[in-house]
Amino acid sequence: MLNGTEQQNSLPDFLFEAQTLLTKSDECLSHLELFTNDKDAIEYLLSALLSLANKADGLAINGITDFSLRINRLLSLAYPHINLQGDALRALKNCFTLLAWQLELIDADTGMLLLDDDEQFELLSSFAAVVGLEDELAALVPNTTPSTSLKLDFSAMAHRH
Repeated sequence: MLNGTEQQNSLPDFLFEAQTLLTKSDECLSHLELFTNDKDAIEYLLSALLSLANKADGLAINGITDFSLRINRLLSLAYPHINLQGDALRALKNCFTLLAWQLELIDADTGMLLLDDDEQFELLSSFAAVVGLEDELAALVPNTTPSTSLKLDFSAMAHRH
């Protein structure tokens, strides 16, 4: 965990990198409207989510870490088994929109993001329902904080792509 000075110095870099990742992710989501299930676009989204999660984890911004990992997991399970178009693509876009909004709410002085996760869960539930992964979502969102094993599972997935 970073001390206050390290976090204060790292936070602006993180926010800049996160904005860059989300801008490119938004372009990929728009690309997917034209070219359903484009492998390069989806792989970028998966990679961007893992990168964002890792960077947020380094700054102990758990809400961003967990949400990014959960979106990544659902997307990686859904692709290539479903077509990311229509409701599925809209639900995925909504997750990215909330992620971007939550990044804007991070306190620049403290690095804190004080939110409940109801909105995250609602959007993850919508995406999971559209792609038929409701059972997987239940495993991803336990009543307690995500375990280290969940994070290790995602790390292993990064090597797969």
